[in-house]
Amino acid sequence: MDINQIHEILPHRFPFLLVDRVIEYKGGEYAVEIKNVTINDNFFPGHFPERPIMHGVLMVQAMAQVGGLVMLQPEVGGSRDNFFFAGNDKVRFRKPVIAKMEGKAYAGGDLGCEGEFLLVSATE
Repeated sequence: MDINQIHEILPHRFPFLLVDRVIEYKGGEYAVEIKNVTINDNFFPGHFPERPIMHGVLMVQAMAQVGGLVMLQPEVGGSRDNFFFAGNDKVRFRKPVIAKMEGKAYAGGDLGCEGEFLLVSATE
């Protein structure tokens, strides 16, 4: 999926759209995303000036958005109107990472962040 297809599915926009491209997708099961992170991103000057690190909450949000891309597909009955990020369990920030998603984020080959994400239907 390119950014145009992502815009058709997710309601998020800059600066809170944290998915730039989906490189692998299996309907209703999983997606692997790319978030291009550069030193020019607006969060680095404050987190932290001497050691730029993508904030953990943003990593979690990026992974939740990819979960949204999976769950908001017609083949699983999803739509923008009935799914919202509701929480997460077992999230651990192990080291600074550039997020790469399948429910886990890696820095190189090392596991940096992982978690279980929940979406809740607004119609229930």
